[in-house]
Formats: sequence, structure tokens, C-alpha cells
Amino acid sequence: MKELYPVRKFHPSDTVAVSVPASKSITNRALLLAALSRGTVSLSGGALSDDTRAFFNCLLSLGIRAELKDGELLVCGCGGDIPRKKAEIDVASAGTAARFLTVALAFCGGDYTMDASEQMRRRPMKEILDVLREAGVQIECLREADHFPFRLRSGGITASSMTVDTEKSSQYASAVLMAAGAIGHPFSLRLTGTRTHGSYIGITLRLLEAFNVPFERNGDVIAVFPSRNPPAHYAIEPDVSGACYFYALSLLFRTRVLVRGVRQDSMQGDMKFLALLKEKGVVFTQTEEGLLADGSDVASFGGFDADMKDFSDQALTVAALAPFATGETRIRNVGHIRLQECDRMRAIAENLNALGVPAEIRGDDVVIRPAPVRGGLVRTFSDHRVAMAFTLIGLKTGNVTIENPACCKKTFENYFELIDGLTK
Repeated sequence: MKELYPVRKFHPSDTVAVSVPASKSITNRALLLAALSRGTVSLSGGALSDDTRAFFNCLLSLGIRAELKDGELLVCGCGGDIPRKKAEIDVASAGTAARFLTVALAFCGGDYTMDASEQMRRRPMKEILDVLREAGVQIECLREADHFPFRLRSGGITASSMTVDTEKSSQYASAVLMAAGAIGHPFSLRLTGTRTHGSYIGITLRLLEAFNVPFERNGDVIAVFPSRNPPAHYAIEPDVSGACYFYALSLLFRTRVLVRGVRQDSMQGDMKFLALLKEKGVVFTQTEEGLLADGSDVASFGGFDADMKDFSDQALTVAALAPFATGETRIRNVGHIRLQECDRMRAIAENLNALGVPAEIRGDDVVIRPAPVRGGLVRTFSDHRVAMAFTLIGLKTGNVTIENPACCKKTFENYFELIDGLTK
């Protein structure tokens, strides 16, 4: 029987101040780049997620020398020469480990059996596996076609170019860009689809710069050159995705929220969610301690109408705010979230309807009309973002119970401890 978490009503009386974990997206990119580098790199930035621990354990299984010491990750790079050429790898539920390591191992070469959690086994890998097959990599799927588990055998990527579609997941493109710097010859990646300039591609390019992997971009073609010496230390930003749940409180409760360490110049794409809050009247101020959101002057807010394709992790957060708006909300262009940890479009519609809030899927959009929340159980489908976002509705109404709150450990281990601290 799954654990249940009844959310208590939140009554803010002062500024909310919280710390969030290190960005998983940045951490796992930095881990891979450090592992493939020709030096030793120390990574710091705060608490680690389950996904990052899974990635870290995969590196250890590959013979990469790495340790967690005094809150920092110390990684001794292999220079693209993976120590163990034959190994069994379990990426657990970590999507970044699944995609990044599949590509990196194909580029570097070896014989690897790769497996994942039941949740990750349900997520298709066809797009990137097909690209790797075209490059000469042998992929033998051990259960369902184009899904984990599979055996990957590669003599290394000798081609000088590749094309990757960004439509369903830009992580495939990011994986190729990071692996390309380790193969010893220039490599050209052509991007297709609608997210060729998406925020996660931008993060990857910022990390390539930080880790001294030279590249040149000409439109949708990115040329990557052999990596140079990495930095001795790299500081990882706090996770803006996790911060957004707390920043949403500033609008929902007309209060002030400070998330420690967040900067207005963050490279993370979910800063676009903060722009949505600004449109509703929330004022953001940079302080030495972190970024402060002030919604105390917002008497009410209208519905949202936003194309969220490039920051779709926050589609659920907008959906959780929508019942309390004064008009209809339309979350546009998020059809790809059907293929994430769960079908997130379905999770939005089914949970809101169960709580008495009209919501429907129209193509790649979700349309929500404001309505009183009658309360009830939120099904998380073991998806951390469903659990964290719908907790906002419970904090406002006090009549929502979250199923399986432990799924938040994937990216935000102490999320409900922070929620408990708010509602005591």
C-alpha cells in the first residue's frame, strides 16, 4: 500500500525562506563532462537527488574514479577511455543517466548491458537508438523493442557527423554534444525539430564552455572539437525547477518567498516560469542571500496562456495555480510531456477533474477553468513533479492528499520536510 500525505493548509505570516537541491540537469551534465575529461574536477552545489546518485553509481560501475567527500563530488576523468569496456549498468529512474550514458558509451566504445527501473523501462529510446544504429552501434533489446534493458556493443563512433531530432527530447542532442568532445576528432551535430535553440541545449553549451570543450555554432549545426583541460572546480546552481514550487507560493498566497542561492542570471530554462509570475504582478529582487519573490501586492490573478514547450516541467505548476485564477488557463504545446515519468497531460486532467476543477486535453494543449476545489486524493503515477505541484493546491485548500510522496526523492529528497516546516 502506497504512503499518503495529507497536505495541511498554509497560513503565511512572514517571508518564506528555503534552500533547494543542486540542479539535477546541471549536475548530471557536469558529472559526465568531468568523467570524460582529462583531469580531476570537484563539483559542489548542495544536496543531491536520487537521479544524480544513480548517475554517480553508474560511473563507479564503469570504473570511473569518483567519490563524494564533504558534500562535494570529486571525479577523476578517464579522457574518453572508459576503464571497464564490459559492464552491467543500471540507470534506475534517471532519464539523464539513461540518455547521456547510452550515447557516451556508444561514442567511447565497449560492450555494455544497460537496465533501468520499471518506470524507465516504459520510456521509449527509439529516436537515439536508431541514430546510434545508423552510426554502426549494435543494439540488442532484451525485452521490448527500443526500450531498456538492452545490450550495447560499439567500437566507438568513427563518423564525423550526426543528425538528432530535438522534438521529443533535447537530451539526446545534449548527450551527443558532451560525448563528442571525448573522441579525439572534430564532430558535427545537426539539430532538427522545434527545440534546436531550447533552454536545455543552451545549458549544455554553457557547460561545454565551462569544461573547455571547444565548439562552434552555425545555425542548427554545432561543431565540437576535442576537449582541453577541465576546470579544477565547478559550482552548480540551485535547482530552479524545484525553486518554482516555492516561488508559486508568492502568487498563490500574496506573500514573499526567498530561495537561497538562486540568481536572476541563472542559465536554467525554468526561469521562464518566473517570468509568468512577473506578468501576474510578482516582483523579483536579487539579494545577497538569493532571489526574492514578492507577491504581496497581487490582489488576484487572471488565467495563464503560455507556450510552455521549452519549460514544460512547470506545466504542472501552472496547472496547480489555475483553479485559483479569475479566468481560463491554457498550457500550450506540451504534447511531449505525455512521454515523461508519466503521461503528464493525463495526470493534470485526471487529477484536476477528480478535485472538481474542469480540465481537458485539446491536442498538445491543456485547458483549465477555475473552480472551487472539492478536495480528494491526488494520484502521482510515481511522478515527482505531479506530487510537488499538486501539493500547492493542498497548501491553499487543506483538503488534498498526495499519494506516494516518496517519489519526490528522484529530484528533491527533502521536499515534504520543507512543506512540513511551512505548515507547522
